[in-house]
Amino acid sequence: MGAQQEKKPSEERKHKSTQNNTQTSQVQWGRAWEVDWFSLASVLFLLMFAPLIVYYFIMSCDQYQCSLMNPLIDLLTRNKHLSDIWNKTPMLTYKAAGIYALWVTFQVVLYICLPDFCHKFLPRYVGGVQEGAVTPAGIVNKYEINGLQAWIFTHVLWFANAYYFHYFSPTIIFDNWIPLMWCANILGYAVSTFAMIKGYFFPTNPKDCKFTGNFFYDYMMGIEFNPRIGKWFDFKLFFNGRPGIVAWTLINLSYAAKQQELYGQVTNSMILVNVLQGIYVLDFFWNEAWYLKTIDICHDHFGWYLGWGDCVWLPYLYTLQGLYLVYHPVQLGTANAIGILILGFIGYYIFRMTNHQKDLFRRTNGNCKIWGKKPEYIECSYMSVEGTKYYSKLMTSGFWGWARHFNYTGDLMGSLAYCLACGFEHILPYFYIVYMTILLTHRCIRDEHRCLSKYGKDWKRYTAAVPYRLLPGVF
Repeated sequence: MGAQQEKKPSEERKHKSTQNNTQTSQVQWGRAWEVDWFSLASVLFLLMFAPLIVYYFIMSCDQYQCSLMNPLIDLLTRNKHLSDIWNKTPMLTYKAAGIYALWVTFQVVLYICLPDFCHKFLPRYVGGVQEGAVTPAGIVNKYEINGLQAWIFTHVLWFANAYYFHYFSPTIIFDNWIPLMWCANILGYAVSTFAMIKGYFFPTNPKDCKFTGNFFYDYMMGIEFNPRIGKWFDFKLFFNGRPGIVAWTLINLSYAAKQQELYGQVTNSMILVNVLQGIYVLDFFWNEAWYLKTIDICHDHFGWYLGWGDCVWLPYLYTLQGLYLVYHPVQLGTANAIGILILGFIGYYIFRMTNHQKDLFRRTNGNCKIWGKKPEYIECSYMSVEGTKYYSKLMTSGFWGWARHFNYTGDLMGSLAYCLACGFEHILPYFYIVYMTILLTHRCIRDEHRCLSKYGKDWKRYTAAVPYRLLPGVF
């Protein structure tokens, strides 16, 4: 949705709407104030089973050639016991611990010690010190946007080592993949636990904390909105973008190197996965300043959901296609490869242009052209927690007139392209499209629940004007 916040004169700030009152507006920020039984059950399920899901997928590739059914069949038929599978699982090693500690430390240094210089010579790139959205407590945090710089610097060193220095093998990530998984889990749980303790005893801004009284919900969904150490180290931005997303392309490159080592060639399917996912990663860092205005930064608190999720779930499950192709190299026919590439490009185009239209609409307060015409929109208003009345515009033109979350539609098209590159022999690489469909559908519903609470009857006018969420004419 395109929305532009605008403060009105002080006498209007005192106005309170029956549809958008102070009490209602509290639910718009990120998570619940009270926990119902369903939310608690969902939280407990994820806390218990999400780590097991990651382990199961990675173990299936390591011990069962990426078959998801054979481990279950072995266990059900008592051909193997859990202890047999566990005993064959590589454990944490000093080498993996050293690699991971060096990696995270390197990304921290790039994040907080090197001010961005890319914005000085890259046209239209927005980097350097940027302001985030207004928090519930009315705080506007500043961020040092230097993710693209960190990505470039990291990859230059990677290729310099691969082709010149040879300090370590490009297959180093794959060769230590499971030991590194234990390291990632340790960091994920450590940072999540620290964030919870910090929220209780020394929060960055106490007014931006939420306590439900339920330990498990608070641990998972987070207490602090923007936990920070010092002026610049923001937990949410760092762990959302670094080290997981910077590593995403390195992980895929390591998979490609392993394929070359094992089979003497890199298949076109592996190249497709590297290219299409690489475009997504580069898009993230090119638009890192824009990312400050998205749900993850604007509405989610920092807890296990983001801390562990960004350390473990993202790098291990978002890269399953490349991992699968190491065990099952697929050489696509030319027509199939071109078709998948086109699908990925179209999905990316829709994803980026939809977001661009919203950003342009916001920045110009609607004084722009979308598809050659002045955009249409619905005027709406809402009340902040402190009782200030704000005004917004919800755009109904361009892709935003086709569906309320058409950017997610493009994202799903790209996700499907990654999976199709792996062929149809196994279901494991298709986990990503299934997961992304569930995730983005849930985000649609969660975001729209928040918007209904925020805008009230104005939101109903908007949904009447744009009736579909993801697929015009279908959903």
